Amino acid sequence: MSFVTVLPRELQEMEAEILAYARAEGLDFPEVRFVMLDFNQMNQVAAYDGFPSRYPHWRFGMEYERLRKSYAYGLHRIYEMVINTDPCYAYLLTSNLAIDQKLVMAHVYAHADFFKNNLWFAHTNRRMLDDVANHATRIRRHIDVQGLDEVETFIDRCLSLDNLIDVHGPGIVRQPSRVEARETPEDRPGRLPSDREYMDEYINPPAYLEAQRAHIKEEQQREQKFPVNPQRDVLLFLLENAPLSAWQQDVLGMVRDEAYYFAPQRQTKIMNEGWATYWHSHIMTRHALKPSELIDYADHHSGTVATSPGRLNPYKLGVELFRDIEDRWNRGAFGPEYEACEDHRARANWDRQLGQGLQKLFEVRRIYNDVGFVDEFLTLEFAREQQLFTYRYNPYGEHYEIESRKFEDIKRQLLFQLTNFGEPIIEVVDANHQNRGELYLLHHWEEIDLRLDYAQATLENMQALWGRPVHIETAITDKGQAVFSFDGKQHTSRLLHKQ
Repeated sequence: MSFVTVLPRELQEMEAEILAYARAEGLDFPEVRFVMLDFNQMNQVAAYDGFPSRYPHWRFGMEYERLRKSYAYGLHRIYEMVINTDPCYAYLLTSNLAIDQKLVMAHVYAHADFFKNNLWFAHTNRRMLDDVANHATRIRRHIDVQGLDEVETFIDRCLSLDNLIDVHGPGIVRQPSRVEARETPEDRPGRLPSDREYMDEYINPPAYLEAQRAHIKEEQQREQKFPVNPQRDVLLFLLENAPLSAWQQDVLGMVRDEAYYFAPQRQTKIMNEGWATYWHSHIMTRHALKPSELIDYADHHSGTVATSPGRLNPYKLGVELFRDIEDRWNRGAFGPEYEACEDHRARANWDRQLGQGLQKLFEVRRIYNDVGFVDEFLTLEFAREQQLFTYRYNPYGEHYEIESRKFEDIKRQLLFQLTNFGEPIIEVVDANHQNRGELYLLHHWEEIDLRLDYAQATLENMQALWGRPVHIETAITDKGQAVFSFDGKQHTSRLLHKQ
């Protein structure tokens, strides 16, 4: 795939102008390299998740066809893409108007600033462009040896499990799956030395020694279990313990690496797009916009933040939350005094003229992900001003309808959708279930039942990697705990006793 890597002189001058404005506003980002693509190339790169080359797999071709047809029918248009690398690569559409290119450049610089400074991206591989190309080369070598069908089928299985990672793992030291054997004597546990026999009963009370023996016995029984502690990074557990061949371990490791690379982007979608939208709007309206470009800018910017019934626009929610934070911290509308005020008129007119809005924005950009962002800064006043609501599907009328306008319901549903990307949290709790080498998984139920077809497909792919029967325990509304199993031939299920 060949790209235009040298921008025309007009765009070079435009880039220098927007770069100067972005730096002057305090944005901090690595070098950004812009690349020109036509619409066909843009769809190809988008199908590859922003990378110019990926390993051969049918899902990329399927995604390209979807994007191509959607573009041909006028259902979408990709104005820009940017990837989290150093230097940071961004793609411009050749058919964009000049005003679009300026807007996109400002948008891209804000994304690059977010990638560099947000804590949730701190662990990401900034050389992923090279690593993805290496992944493609290695997988092609495996295909040459193992055959396309064999490798592609295994990639399918790995990709179906690529959400079973620990998204918080890079920032949290989890307990290990194994522990080293300890050499504490079993016959004299916790006994303190005593020179005089008649003092021994006082120095080492029998009740204390018995409690110590019971504790050590409990620890030894616990250590016989494998894994000793539940493991949320299921892919890593399979990588270290499943009976995989060398090439299969290599492929699974690559899928896991890419899953962790993309995880922060999923964790910060609202913030990242809101931050970029805030700054492209700020730079364009205060610095870069010419009078002749006003109408086109307003038209295209409004399309970015447009909302439609039943859909959450991360650009819109993100930018409005950032603007609300800026306004509140400029006015001092936060803290115990403000929260204790029950006079709605006084709260609406509250203004301590602190002027801390911009400082707070950069602090929020650095610390939070979407869950913390919404949990901390989505307020009742904001929900009412933005007319937020929850909705549900009405099977009788066969349409979606407003379910609730209560603030608690709105916030709860938003946080539920954002926590672990709205996907089930599953852990490995026993890799030697019933002492038969079977894998036992636990689903952390959050009032939403597992979809049976998804659960069965996951069990099938997990069993193919593990090589032994696989079970998953979950809850079913009004029925209590249940266990679904797959032994390589058939699916079974059984109900456990209600708790």
